[in-house]
Amino acid sequence: MIVRVGQGFDVHACSDDPARVLVLGGVTFPDERGLVGHSDADVVAHAAADALLGAAGLGDIGRHFPDTDERWAGADSIELLREVARMVRAAGFEPGNVDCAVVCERPKLAPRRDEMETNLGDAVGAPVTVKGNRAEQLGAIGRGEGIVCYAVAVVTGSEA
Repeated sequence: MIVRVGQGFDVHACSDDPARVLVLGGVTFPDERGLVGHSDADVVAHAAADALLGAAGLGDIGRHFPDTDERWAGADSIELLREVARMVRAAGFEPGNVDCAVVCERPKLAPRRDEMETNLGDAVGAPVTVKGNRAEQLGAIGRGEGIVCYAVAVVTGSEA
């Protein structure tokens, strides 16, 4: 058996569009500013997808779902993550787990963490953990200008 590790990263700026909804880990936060993006801008699902793709040697999320392709405009990122998990399996790997660290001043993630982990884990077909972190008012993220997510994924496979 082989074990591979991948890392993912995503960042999106906050939107000034009052109609833009914030989505993190497939959970909607209706009273928060949404994020700018071609899809629903779910930084957690995007970072998790990037980590899985990297672990399987399949490139990155932009290669498979480019923001220049209108098919992905407004896309549900949990569905994109589900497709990434399918691609990982088709490449001969099984997701082991994904660990996500979200950096934002708001919203508070703890009250919705279980919901996020369930959505992400169902899409991946493996455990996904979400940790909330603050930037302590340092830099653009600390000023609430955007949200960042870092992710690490483990996949396993059989040697050929």
